[in-house]
Amino acid sequence: MSDPASSSVQQARRDLADRLGEIRREAGLSGRELADRCGWHPSKSSRIENARTLPSPGDLLAWCRAAGADDRAPDLIASLRAVDGMFVEWRRMEKDGLKRVQEAVLPRYERTRRFRAYSSWLVPGLLQTRAYTASVLRAVQQRRAIVDDVDAAVDVRMERQRVLHEGDRRFAFLVEESVLRSGPGGRDVQHEQLAHLLTVGALPNVSLGIVPMSPDRVRMPVEGFWIYDAAQVNVELVSGYLTISQPSEIALYVQAFGELAEQAVHGEQARALIGAAAELLG
Repeated sequence: MSDPASSSVQQARRDLADRLGEIRREAGLSGRELADRCGWHPSKSSRIENARTLPSPGDLLAWCRAAGADDRAPDLIASLRAVDGMFVEWRRMEKDGLKRVQEAVLPRYERTRRFRAYSSWLVPGLLQTRAYTASVLRAVQQRRAIVDDVDAAVDVRMERQRVLHEGDRRFAFLVEESVLRSGPGGRDVQHEQLAHLLTVGALPNVSLGIVPMSPDRVRMPVEGFWIYDAAQVNVELVSGYLTISQPSEIALYVQAFGELAEQAVHGEQARALIGAAAELLG
């Protein structure tokens, strides 16, 4: 899979640029004529229309005014804001602490009915114990030197787990076997976490699959991601947080999830791998 941050954001920028080009052509203007009407150097309109420069809201207003399409500006500005919000650096997202980050995603969890999540690094947040969550968020806080509101952030994440027991929601989790064998917080925290996986994995609305370690895998591990219904995918990258809403991009993650699910084991086989990991901890 190509770099999701790059491919998704670039495609969204390309789509916005294509719409601007369409507006210019419908007005019967050349790129130079549009630039003259906007008071720009011709190279600016060319860079915008070829997706080399992301326009500002003011640029979009000027473009639409020059093409006699003022009514198109609000929708274009909304699209621009969506593009700008697709990829958010962690330092920008977490500048006010971790509690707000946890609170920000709660509405998305509440409106989703079908969750699919794959994790190659950690136990997914909805399946974490309090001690495991505290260890994860403490490590984040210390590594990125942000506001210390870890205890409050843990409370919010724990409260969010109520969605597991409310309504008609369905959950499918895929976790790499390596996640069972290493994690934050030490041996006792990991022991408790593995026991909790056995408990929550037995819920009737939860499917828990473990992707076994193997020397002949077909689909290799990828970045962790969440699929919310069929409307949105979120990906946690080393550098930031990626939101995907393009149907074609969502389809790639749905396909990847299906391929990983085919390699995973479920039921008794999954519980056996969790038990084996617990035994290795001693």
